[in-house]
Amino acid sequence: MTVLGAPVRAIAWQFRRRHRWGLAGLGCYLVALALVKLVVVATGGRVVLDNLWAFAFAVVVPIAATFTYFLAVFTFGLEGDLAARQSMFPPRMFALPISTSALAGWPMLFGSAAIMVLWAALRVFAIWPAGETIPVLWPALLAASLLAWTQALTWMPYGLRGMRIVVAMLWLATIDAIVMLALQFKAPETVMLAMLAPHVPLAFVVARYGVARARRGDVPDWGGPFVWAAAIAAKRRSRLPRFATPEQAQALFEWKERGWSLPALVVMLVPLELTLLAVAGSSELLVFTILFAVLCTPPFMATFVGATGSASPSSANRAASAPAFHATRPLTSTALVAAKLKTACGSALAASALTLVAIPVALALSGTAPMVIERVRTLAAFGGIPRAITWGCLGTLALLVATWKQLVNGLFIGLSGRDWMVKANVVLALTLLTAIGPVVQWLADHRGAQVALWGAIPAVLALCVAGKLSAACWVAVRLARSNLISDRALVLGTASWTATVLALYGLLAWLFYFPLFPRYLLGLAAILAVPLARLAAAPLALDWNRHR
Repeated sequence: MTVLGAPVRAIAWQFRRRHRWGLAGLGCYLVALALVKLVVVATGGRVVLDNLWAFAFAVVVPIAATFTYFLAVFTFGLEGDLAARQSMFPPRMFALPISTSALAGWPMLFGSAAIMVLWAALRVFAIWPAGETIPVLWPALLAASLLAWTQALTWMPYGLRGMRIVVAMLWLATIDAIVMLALQFKAPETVMLAMLAPHVPLAFVVARYGVARARRGDVPDWGGPFVWAAAIAAKRRSRLPRFATPEQAQALFEWKERGWSLPALVVMLVPLELTLLAVAGSSELLVFTILFAVLCTPPFMATFVGATGSASPSSANRAASAPAFHATRPLTSTALVAAKLKTACGSALAASALTLVAIPVALALSGTAPMVIERVRTLAAFGGIPRAITWGCLGTLALLVATWKQLVNGLFIGLSGRDWMVKANVVLALTLLTAIGPVVQWLADHRGAQVALWGAIPAVLALCVAGKLSAACWVAVRLARSNLISDRALVLGTASWTATVLALYGLLAWLFYFPLFPRYLLGLAAILAVPLARLAAAPLALDWNRHR
């Protein structure tokens, strides 16, 4: 027991040490929930969530975001490449004096226990609808099953790059579909428990097999049946022209390494989301909600892709590998950042195009196209055909720009080479996603808060603009002093940014011609919409990282 205890304590210490800030934030969130519940109970109030959307904002979104964080922690998802052939289980742990069963079993046990404790805390402290029967055990068992299968499938080595993502998405979606079907038929809790109970042991068997193969360095190679594809790829590579400059070589390298990451995720997630249109029926609200979720998928996934897009995807620790990976290249920091920005532009364009092509096809196949067409005709009749066309073009451009912004906004964090900053950025994004639901629900229930918020919008936007411009000025001074960018480039960049803001303001003033939107609010929104400070800070972060 003494020999076994030390490695187990080391595994537990690793989770506690590496993710202490995320776990502390989760603890603060649960304390806040408990305080809110205490106030509600002390005042004798009743929580009434009279529709599914209110329930989703107040309960489902926080639980989903927290569960996503646990997935990242206990699968070691923040430390490896999801699309790689190798196992995502950290190689440093293979040297522990512990059996393979224990090596795979203890992280699964810690994750399942954390999920169980999380569900127990949320069931006690969360604000649930009054008069509703809340399940006792099966939601926790479902979450533990999904976590265990995610661990098993991510720790398994694969013979083809990207196969892990496909297998995990298909298998987890199948489990979700079976559970949703059981809920549709109102299965009792005993049936749900019996259906979910075998999953965790089966996932452990698969996980042990995967960790055993990875521990002995056994990575399969399924390239044999695809020799012809490899030959074609090699022939194409042999025909590539010689690069005239290092910048051209870097641009192609960035695209090959990271350009298809976001489009691949969109190809896997968007079709699954669009299949929900087949069961939406004649519910117009449900149809447009699904479409809104689909359009939000590329920017949302770009947030996490951009956070880890600065390091080599073949490395075990993406953020920590950035210093040596970038410092030896015969390129300036500005040229390296420019190549990443070009790759982000192409990746955002591909992801947005795939989404916009998939939506009409799904609408036609599901039979929901007529109701969408009718809404488009109503919009054209209300504002005129020119404005309707402009709205459509602006929406397409907004999707592209929002996706690109999410890819590059966190670029300076990843280029800093600080692993804790990358993880903190992901945790912060999940925290904001968790908090937005209760805030929206609270605003929807309090008319006075809505009025106060509407009155405070000008001041809030003005403070945000002041902070953004102050940060941009500081970054510009640092860029000039470090000679990373010439004075001429700084002036041209400032002029281009100003012209873009003015053009966006003119477009918004033409579209929002109602008296409800003051012109100065549109100007503030245009300034905030065009990226500036964080984008300009990327060369500084990389230069500091290369010479620290």
